[in-house]
Amino acid sequence: MLEITKAGPLATVQDQGRFGSRHLGVGRAGAMDGLALAVANCLAGNPPDAPGLEITLPPAGFLLHRDGMLALAGADCAATLDGMPVWPGWRTPFRAGQRLALQAPRNGMRAYLALDGGIDVPKLMESASTDLMAGFGGWQGRALRDGDRLPLGEPRLSKPRLGVWLPQPGNRIRIRPGPEYARLPAPDRERLWNHPWQLTARSNRMGYRLAGPTLRLEQPMEMPSHGALPGLIQLPPDGQPIMLMADAQATGGYPRLAMVLAADLWQLGQARLGSHLHFLLASREDEVRAEQELRRYLRRIERLCDEN
Repeated sequence: MLEITKAGPLATVQDQGRFGSRHLGVGRAGAMDGLALAVANCLAGNPPDAPGLEITLPPAGFLLHRDGMLALAGADCAATLDGMPVWPGWRTPFRAGQRLALQAPRNGMRAYLALDGGIDVPKLMESASTDLMAGFGGWQGRALRDGDRLPLGEPRLSKPRLGVWLPQPGNRIRIRPGPEYARLPAPDRERLWNHPWQLTARSNRMGYRLAGPTLRLEQPMEMPSHGALPGLIQLPPDGQPIMLMADAQATGGYPRLAMVLAADLWQLGQARLGSHLHFLLASREDEVRAEQELRRYLRRIERLCDEN
């Protein structure tokens, strides 16, 4: 069992998300930084898509009620286990009665905690992820609170300490033009690529609201609703783009300027409020290459964890 002694601003149970349900109006949810969750799970001896904790802007604290192994990835939150440092990207054994503490992040936005056996919560539509907008999944369909006690799966065989290299997120995000991109006048296209975009305080797991130059289509247009996915960059009437994230609704109606490469979504999950993003034009070949590189990295991590 894992007891929450300090939940922090927002901590939820997440896996890699809920797929195949958008036609029912159900969004994906899942980890904002799916790469960090996958790496933490591999280190803890779990499948990459096992449920873990997403901890946004700690401090946070936990009491461990059994022996086992844990791993942290994502934001470096100066974590300690009974006062001893726990480094991101390392497999760490723990004993019943020990306390894990996370402080304000030194970098990044979200830390991911995986424990051997995973968080043992029911799956809904093939996923254990918390959908905060719909109020289901995860732990009682809500963010964690102080005093919550989460059941854990069966512990794995004890393994030695192991550390892996964790890629660091950047602010240069690759995107591909969307269906309505061609309706932007040339000066606004230049603004999209050449100006930094600030992540505003109105951003959350549903979407990032960006601040920068005002963008307008050549001619205003009304659109029927269309499918929407995490990474879609929409242009609302105020001319300030919105980037859909993990808890995005299943449909939208704003013009679709661009789509973030799936291989770069994890970096957005670590972007901090007030930081600036720069967009880079990517081709289909760039997209395929980026996905292949990400898969190769994860396969190397999985092999290393299986062998050690």
